[in-house]
Amino acid sequence: MIRKSVRCVTALLLLLLLAGPLTVVGQDAPFSRMDVFELEWVEDPQISPDGERVVYVRRGMDVMEDRRTGALWLIEPDGDRHVKLTGRDVNESSPRWSPDGSKIAFTSTSETHGTEIYVHWLAESRTTRVTQLEHAPSGLSWSPNGEQIAFSAKVSAPEPQFVTPPDPPEGADWAEPPRVETRLNHEQDGVGVLDYGYDHLFVVSATGGTARQVTTGNYHHDGRPGWTADGEALIFSANRHENWARERRNSELYRVSVEGDTIMPLTDRFGPDYAPHVSPSGDRVAYLGYDDEVQTYQVTNLYVMNTDGSGARRVDMGLDRSVDDIAWAPDGDGLYLQYEDEGTTMLGHTTLEGDTTGVASQLGGTSIGRPYGGGDFSVASTGRLAMNHTTPSHPAELVVARRGEAPQQATDLNGDLLDRRALGTVEEIRYTSSKDGRELHGWVVTPPGYTPDRRYPLLVEIHGGPISNYGDRFSAEIQLYAAAGYVVFYPNARGSTSYGEAFGNLLYNNFSGGEYQDIIDGVNRLIDDGVVAPDSLYVTGGSAGGTSAAWIVGKTDRFRAAAVQKPVTNWISKTMAADNYYAYADYRYPGQSWQNPMAYWEVSPVSLLDSMNTPTMVLVGAADLRTPPWQAKQLYNGLQVRGVETAYVEIPGASHAISRRPSQLITKVDHVLAWFERYRSTRGAGSE
Repeated sequence: MIRKSVRCVTALLLLLLLAGPLTVVGQDAPFSRMDVFELEWVEDPQISPDGERVVYVRRGMDVMEDRRTGALWLIEPDGDRHVKLTGRDVNESSPRWSPDGSKIAFTSTSETHGTEIYVHWLAESRTTRVTQLEHAPSGLSWSPNGEQIAFSAKVSAPEPQFVTPPDPPEGADWAEPPRVETRLNHEQDGVGVLDYGYDHLFVVSATGGTARQVTTGNYHHDGRPGWTADGEALIFSANRHENWARERRNSELYRVSVEGDTIMPLTDRFGPDYAPHVSPSGDRVAYLGYDDEVQTYQVTNLYVMNTDGSGARRVDMGLDRSVDDIAWAPDGDGLYLQYEDEGTTMLGHTTLEGDTTGVASQLGGTSIGRPYGGGDFSVASTGRLAMNHTTPSHPAELVVARRGEAPQQATDLNGDLLDRRALGTVEEIRYTSSKDGRELHGWVVTPPGYTPDRRYPLLVEIHGGPISNYGDRFSAEIQLYAAAGYVVFYPNARGSTSYGEAFGNLLYNNFSGGEYQDIIDGVNRLIDDGVVAPDSLYVTGGSAGGTSAAWIVGKTDRFRAAAVQKPVTNWISKTMAADNYYAYADYRYPGQSWQNPMAYWEVSPVSLLDSMNTPTMVLVGAADLRTPPWQAKQLYNGLQVRGVETAYVEIPGASHAISRRPSQLITKVDHVLAWFERYRSTRGAGSE
């Protein structure tokens, strides 16, 4: 369990923060569909080494081009001098300060040059492109002297070719040649067929020039590398094992000179080792990982070792939570760490002995559509911190803090919109599982104008993953459901993260092994409390949440209607053909699907088709490779054959991130609400 000191300090800081302007909510019109295009949020805030300025990615929506945008903005911790970093009207991301604070490196994408690395000189207010790359770079990292930038980028490899076709006659119009595939991992949702090649590390001068490749071999080297204190070597994560494609979690830390000499392994256990951070003194490396015990969910721990790989040890913080990100404190005697606890993203500080205290709470607010976790933070050499912060009434804003002091809000990107909107009120709920007596946790959103003497229709929204979590974060979709007059319930049923390894691993070899009852127990609690009408229940969810929604209507007829979004309906066919088809055996279910087909079939919603009577819409992206359209069609076709009221909605061009474009988010919500309205006994925002 989390130590009391973490909880107490965090709670104090949270109360102080919530007393500020983030909680101001207007009482005007409800949140509406077109308001989605007005939302803005803070991503990747990077504080300068001296702690006097913060550069961040300001995200928003372009209503004319129907896309998300990103531009770099510069601001002082008190909110003054808030200006756009460059005059460029293109997407910018991944800002990183040079060690002396005089320059900012970042990536930017344009139609002319693709994605490249740029450097902005602050004193001169000048921006220069420093690379000419074939593929997009990532993981930018400055050398200690500020003269070089390390990064990762794909290096192309030849595609396999079994035959050499004849040359067509001049002017002939022949068919396209076939695509030949020989890789285990060959496609990715949202990308399509992956280019042949391997991710490698490069170094380029901060003033521009030819990028020099420093890693070799047919392996992927990705993530942000760390520099040794002398600037002569990089420490990075990679899986360079012979069976790397199938032992996908078995990465190690390595060291390579910037001259591209021998690559030396620093770790050697079975399991992932990644995210290396070199200490300010340069003598130690902190990193994340775990011993892979072949389970569905395993807690990620913090480790520290010497830069030569010796003396590796786990920092025991008494924290049964996965550490998501780390950064050294300026004194080198401890680290800041980001983790999720019971649906809330936290920032803590730990000594190297594991004494852990809370620093801030409610990081995140960048998922926008649904209330998923996440968050970003950075640390200045002076100890000042920058992070994004969310509440159920605001997406991510920039907050600046010091350890032991109350966080201060620096931006108010959404006040001009959301201070004039009447939003649904979000409150947590805790209840007891009827299955095994475990404490369960979720959130209830009451619509604007809610009165406790009326019983409202209930909309249950189930998160995906299932190894993930919802929490007390802003969600445009949830607010749109509440504005339509529903009480919204979103639970963290068993299998959710942020409640410890044992709770997150309850679905190991047992998907649909209890989360159904967890959700129903929450519904029953709201009925017993007199909040919702027992005969006016509706359920939806996406990805694993869509799978759970389909499972629910196979187990009960209590719901008037269901909207099953991008579901897995048949685990046998899913694990044989989706983009991550290789990732489920043993980690999710015992053996491969052809070795143990009944284990896969018994947790497939289509196995319950004979019990399904609930009017059910299935909704999926046409370009979804994670839960492809034919998964949704298996459920739809089965319901049609049985004569159950059903509809199939396919969103053109959408991947598994079905609401990536703003209009797609709107159309998804519109279709869910329109389907449910068909089965409402009364119309409007009143009681049922």
